Amino acid sequence: MDPLDLRADVPALADATYLNYGAHGPSPRHVVEAANGMLADHEYGSGGSNPYTVAFDFYDEARERIAAFIGADAPEEVALTESTTDGIARIACAIDWKPGDVVVRTDLEHPAGILPWKRLEREGVEVRVLETTEGRIDHDAYLDAVADARLVCFSALTWTHGTVLPVRELVEIARDAGAFTLVDAVQVPGQLPMDVSEWGADAVAAAGHKWPLGPWGAGFLYVDREAATDLAPPGAGYRGVTDPTGEEIEYEPGAKRFEVGTTSPAPHAGLCAALDTVETVGIGTFKSRIERLTQRFKSAIDDDRLLSPEGFESGLVTVACEDPEATVERLAGRDIVVRSLPYPEAVRVSIHAVSTEAEVDAAASALMDEP
Repeated sequence: MDPLDLRADVPALADATYLNYGAHGPSPRHVVEAANGMLADHEYGSGGSNPYTVAFDFYDEARERIAAFIGADAPEEVALTESTTDGIARIACAIDWKPGDVVVRTDLEHPAGILPWKRLEREGVEVRVLETTEGRIDHDAYLDAVADARLVCFSALTWTHGTVLPVRELVEIARDAGAFTLVDAVQVPGQLPMDVSEWGADAVAAAGHKWPLGPWGAGFLYVDREAATDLAPPGAGYRGVTDPTGEEIEYEPGAKRFEVGTTSPAPHAGLCAALDTVETVGIGTFKSRIERLTQRFKSAIDDDRLLSPEGFESGLVTVACEDPEATVERLAGRDIVVRSLPYPEAVRVSIHAVSTEAEVDAAASALMDEP
């Protein structure tokens, strides 16, 4: 299978020039079939088998599959969640915060990496926002900001500029300062290699409904085993404790403590099928085709409007415009799907390996044809 074979299996791509994978990647038929198959097996077979056994056995398989894909040392370092936002929020709620504690985040974060800390401000936690320039973090400013931090949250790949941040370096600086590190990595899987062991972060939140072309509802949370021992999720449920009927709450070791109760195995069955496809095609193949198409697109955009790096870093390309929402509507009128950003004042074009030369050319032409 190559990227264009995969494209042919995605019904949604027959209807428009779709370039919004950074928000949602429409699923191929075989991914939906995998999710539906799991749902059918679980529900239709429940009369003759224990549905909890079926689901729990699959949860184990899913953790193992995800752990292998992201470079975790063991399945126990993976929790099955609903989304990246879900994973970040679970970490935020599992720390015993004290008034005066400091959280550092960048000004590049998605609302998923902003809202949990806003809530903590009401409890006396200081939230320090690190200002950036053109999607980059200044080393010295970061060093100063995290010096007394309890937690540092940043994105591995920025949703605003498509820049790849030096995760390992940022983690090491924060760790030397004694801070917990939480990485939003949702834009990475499916377009760039991902290795959480190499990054060294305490926790990494992501999901599969963007570049891997998986279904909604299939998030995952990596938590380092040692870091997990100090985290106490407030939403204790039978999947996250060693003995649900015991007198005392004893959390499962590792990331599994963040799982709560009954959830459908279907979305993660779809995710596993999507990850299998990424590996069948090859992440190197995905990356190289994204790079070629992205650079083709950038070459047609005026330099003063290109807000992403000229060189390739990811398939996310941000283009300045005076009225982003009106531009999105104008392109939609030509059956070209992109999105506006709340910051900077721009639209974002997401170019996937399943995109075509004709699509990126059409989008570039439409964007440069400002009224």
